[in-house]
Amino acid sequence: MAATKLLNDAEVEKIPAVKAVFDDIRATRKSDFVNNFWRGLANDPASLKRVWEQLKAVMVADSAIDPLTKEMIYIAVSTANGCSYCVHSHTAAARAKGMTDAQHGELVSIIGLAGQTNHLVTAMQIPVDPQFEVK
Repeated sequence: MAATKLLNDAEVEKIPAVKAVFDDIRATRKSDFVNNFWRGLANDPASLKRVWEQLKAVMVADSAIDPLTKEMIYIAVSTANGCSYCVHSHTAAARAKGMTDAQHGELVSIIGLAGQTNHLVTAMQIPVDPQFEVK
């Protein structure tokens, strides 16, 4: 059960600022589907707009990182942060962008290994090698 109200389309239609963002989400994604994250965030129209604009700037805009890699990074960070919703959402997005089962399996292995080695380094308080530091 959600801890915040999820606005339905009828409620969204009554709030022009929210409707504008939802229309942009639909147009950008070329889909009528607006997921629950945006429906919950719609309770705060200013935050909804700000976060959607940030997401478009990072995840949608052309950049040096391809769209599938961006989604896979998002999955890894969401896993590290313990956000099940984002793991599910961005796994679906990555699959829509062509992520194969083999790539997903390898990604999960990398996430698990990184988590393990991060914890070991933190527990042992290993100092950073001077060669790794930006000069």
